[in-house]
Amino acid sequence: MRWINISWGDTKIRPGGAAKVRIFITAGANPVRIDGPSETTHRSTPIAEQHSSVMGNGGLRRAVPGHAGHAARSAIGEQSRLGALVLPLAANHVPVECASRSTRCETPGVDFQQITLDVTDRIATITLNRPDQLNAFTGLMAKEVMAAFDATDANDDVRAVIVTGAGRGFCAGADLSGGSGTFDAGDQPKSDDPARIRDTGGLVTLRIFESLKPVIGAINGPAVGIGITMTLPMDVRLASTKAKMGFVFARRGIVPEACSSWFLPRVVGISRAAEWCLSGRVFSAEEAKEGGLVRSLYEPDELLPAARALAAEIAENTSAVSVAVTRQMLWRMLGADHPMAAHEIDSRAVNQLGKGKDAHEGVQSFLEKRPANFQGSASKDLPPVLPWWPERTFH
Repeated sequence: MRWINISWGDTKIRPGGAAKVRIFITAGANPVRIDGPSETTHRSTPIAEQHSSVMGNGGLRRAVPGHAGHAARSAIGEQSRLGALVLPLAANHVPVECASRSTRCETPGVDFQQITLDVTDRIATITLNRPDQLNAFTGLMAKEVMAAFDATDANDDVRAVIVTGAGRGFCAGADLSGGSGTFDAGDQPKSDDPARIRDTGGLVTLRIFESLKPVIGAINGPAVGIGITMTLPMDVRLASTKAKMGFVFARRGIVPEACSSWFLPRVVGISRAAEWCLSGRVFSAEEAKEGGLVRSLYEPDELLPAARALAAEIAENTSAVSVAVTRQMLWRMLGADHPMAAHEIDSRAVNQLGKGKDAHEGVQSFLEKRPANFQGSASKDLPPVLPWWPERTFH
């Protein structure tokens, strides 16, 4: 594996149009400059096929779909002849920057059709937005959710992410309007090799799993099928008392998707996971809370305020870098074979972060009995220990 590091130059966005981008890619000691205008709009960016991560010397680096980060692997092999290169950068997938941490941030150039993305007071809210269809899940919605997480990872003004649904539903599952052929792979990423056809829901949950920001699910209504499995990699799930959940796949003649056979037993235990998946029944919010699927229940008009209060607790009191690293440690250690694996990683992480500005500020603010003013960036200041895991590819 060749290690690469990506650093950003100037990026200027014209809403709905092209972007000027300058990116410096370093492979070993040989820097490559990629400098050029974008020609591609969001309508021609196949996110599900292009979505990837890039690992750099400074840690995990998220490659925004369609930009040079995704092209870096091939660029490294062409260093000897690379000068300037025109690379696609879809304007609606560009990191969103906010003018102020205390005000609402709009998303210039973004043209989402089936979700909305709002950033207010350092909290991003992704809202599934097909209320007349109870936010039934589509391929386009999947692409937009992944693009939204690319934006929140790249935006240092975002400290936490809430995912909820518009109207009275969270997500009623896959859109079945196509009839009996709904699951004939028509909405899945295209491939000439049948063995490489990938589940769209799995692409979404893997993207959420890799988030650098904590993710809170605010389940405001019915959440069945992909509507509930997409919440499993979220760090905390809160639910309305009116919500109902169901892992209904066996009643539709298919199997659990969105990597839920990995996530669900880890969240609720194998026995509860088996009961819910093998029966395929829909169950109440109260049963979900009893089974550990959701943390707490709220009346419908109290759900989002509760989610925002939890997000604010994180945003106002913690180091963004510490949270990003901790989130990856907790999730990825679920698959470790021995506590020594955790000891190795936390030893290195404490050593590396302990020398940094956020650790100095954390200690000093405690001694001075004042709120900490952490300046570390989850998009720029991740420690070298990340990523410690091998990159996983689809086979």
